[in-house]
Formats: sequence, C-alpha cells, structure tokens
Amino acid sequence: MENISLSEMNEGELAKITTIHGGQGFRQRLSLNGLIEGNVVRIISSRGPITIEVNRSIVSLGRGMAGKVRVVRA
Repeated sequence: MENISLSEMNEGELAKITTIHGGQGFRQRLSLNGLIEGNVVRIISSRGPITIEVNRSIVSLGRGMAGKVRVVRA
C-alpha cells in the first residue's frame, strides 16, 4: 500500500491515517477534530481546502496542513 499525503487524495475516496507530521500543538489540534492515526476519513472535496468526513463530522484543512497527514487508501 502506498503511503501518500491527504492532499493527494481524490473526492469520494476513503483513506486510513497512518502518520501525522508536525509538532505537539499541530497534532493536538488535529486530534481534537478526530484526525488521529488509525482513523478512516472520506474525502468530500479536494478543491481549495481539503474537506473530509471523520467520525461523522465534517472538517476542512488547508493544503499545507493536509500535506502533513499521511494516509493509505482504504
């Protein structure tokens, strides 16, 4: 399975979070929104900010932040 960044995913795809690169504050901010390693997310929109569904919630991330989240296609 190929490990890619969340920003490389296409609309409608499912992905499992494998790694989050960044400091303590960045990781904590994402975890408060449900983005933790092992969670599965669905890409809703990949144009502009990346909009995803995680744990029945909708979250939007800028491309820079999404680029630090590594995933595998589920």
